[in-house]
Amino acid sequence: MQKNVLVCVAWPYANGPRHIGHVAGFGVPSDVFARYQRMVGNNVLMVSGTDEHGTPLLVQADKEGVTVKELADRYNRQIVEDLAGLGLSYDLFTRTTTRNHYAVVQELFKGLYANGYMIKETTKGAISPSTGRTLPDRYIEGTCPLCGATDARGDQCDNCGNQLDPVDLINPVSKINGETPEFVETEHFMLDLPALHDALKAWLETREDWRPNVLKFSLNLLEDMRPRSMTRDIDWGIPVPVEGWENDPGKKLYVWFDAVIGYLSASIEWAARSGNPEAWKEFWQDPSTNGFYFMGKDNITFHSQIWPGELLGYAGLGSKGGEEHKYGRLNLPTEVVSSEFLTMSGSKFSSSKGVVIYVKDFLATFGPDPLRYFIAVAGPENNDTDFTWDEFVRRINNELANGWGNLVNRTVSMAHKNFGEVPVPGTLNEADRVILDLASQTFESAGKDLALAHFKAAITKIMHVVGEANAYIADQEPWKLAKDDAQRERLATVLWTALQVVSDCNAMLTPFLPHIAQKVHETLGRDGIWAATPRVEEVTDDEDLDLVGVDLPEKGQSYPVITGDYTTQQATWGRVDVVPGTKLEKPQPLIAKLDPELGETGPEWAPVQ
Repeated sequence: MQKNVLVCVAWPYANGPRHIGHVAGFGVPSDVFARYQRMVGNNVLMVSGTDEHGTPLLVQADKEGVTVKELADRYNRQIVEDLAGLGLSYDLFTRTTTRNHYAVVQELFKGLYANGYMIKETTKGAISPSTGRTLPDRYIEGTCPLCGATDARGDQCDNCGNQLDPVDLINPVSKINGETPEFVETEHFMLDLPALHDALKAWLETREDWRPNVLKFSLNLLEDMRPRSMTRDIDWGIPVPVEGWENDPGKKLYVWFDAVIGYLSASIEWAARSGNPEAWKEFWQDPSTNGFYFMGKDNITFHSQIWPGELLGYAGLGSKGGEEHKYGRLNLPTEVVSSEFLTMSGSKFSSSKGVVIYVKDFLATFGPDPLRYFIAVAGPENNDTDFTWDEFVRRINNELANGWGNLVNRTVSMAHKNFGEVPVPGTLNEADRVILDLASQTFESAGKDLALAHFKAAITKIMHVVGEANAYIADQEPWKLAKDDAQRERLATVLWTALQVVSDCNAMLTPFLPHIAQKVHETLGRDGIWAATPRVEEVTDDEDLDLVGVDLPEKGQSYPVITGDYTTQQATWGRVDVVPGTKLEKPQPLIAKLDPELGETGPEWAPVQ
């Protein structure tokens, strides 16, 4: 039975090009999951976009001597090209500076305010002495007053998991320029998390399939739940839709209040652009829909506390009660799928610190699937993982090229040379049945892993079949059978069996390696689109929506989006029989082996230090 599956992917800041640490956390895992869900026949909506508000963009715009909008436009386009080039199959990848997004964000704020979950408080806000601008909580670091960790952020300590305020930190400093922030009194709207505590706790205690580190961290957040500021003293962002605040140029909504609402606003924009403006409701109001949220571990709190809190308060489900509003009762996340950090020489990837490998450079040199493979098989799914060029070269050469590429090439080459087509098999023997049964059983076992977002376990099982298939060919020695006319039927049976296993492995590897999978599909003599890839479209911000809001952006701006038609692809999660008589051509090499020296030196654009 077809299910609706919502795949919500973290919104990358449009303050620079993306590096491979970013896509290891939010990009590739979400796409593998979405592609698998489509292959098993589910109705998938995968959404995200560029996050274009907040201090990070202001800081970068100052550095580059451009306006914030110019900066956002440039990097929005670069990020769209990078993510589409990586093959991330978004139904819509948009941006947060659209008219629709402003209106949806303000609607949720007004609903929370009307229900009593947005309260005004006078707090101590951090100000940069040199610029006079507000410093976001996450841009202040210091010593945690609770556990003594020296790298606690102004919003939380990753070491002990406690929520913090910047003013609580010992020896706080700005991550932007190292100066000591000033703390001044300022009035803000706070999300009343204590009033949502019981509802959040009741929901979190039903989350049984989450990754243990994510669930433990999320439950720990309940222990010290305080009101959280949802506005900022900043001149770039979405206006606060409350009388007396809406025309204040120095007060805007907190970027993390607006960014998570992007999952909803992107769904609404997708529905409008698809020609069915009500289609978003299938994914947000139908309680049978499952919603999966993909991000790095530093964003867990916003997805397991802030966003669910916003949804609960908007529906009046906290201790203060309240009414449902324009968008009704919206689904809470089914799972928050968080990855750990991909590091480089032990340091977290950081553009500002020069610890960086940009996606665009990687794609230009190696193409998308080698990076997708490395992230899937050796990425930071459950633990921080160090990227090294040596490990990358070893994985690509030994596993992807010598393992998978070799299996496809040798199998199709022998079948083409000896028959010119898929041969008619004779009676299968025990060895044939064993390898075919292994492939068949792996559809089920690897599929269970993928359904639970256990990507490393799934691809490990699939690559085990690849290894066993290569061993099968080595044991059966079809090159010797080809020299004996009396063994013609046995040769046909061995090659047919190997071709069937190649077809099976290609289906199972499709979520991970969609571009190579399409080539293998064609190598097997098949036509049409097996694995669909996304496309970039230029659109105009003028869709026909009933938008109500304060100071919405001007109508008519154009911008690129990622979208695609994934419903007509042939890819399915299950055995597709290889048909005797299908014409085969001599195959071309699928996967280029890398120069082993690369592992020692790295490329010119990211040399080994």
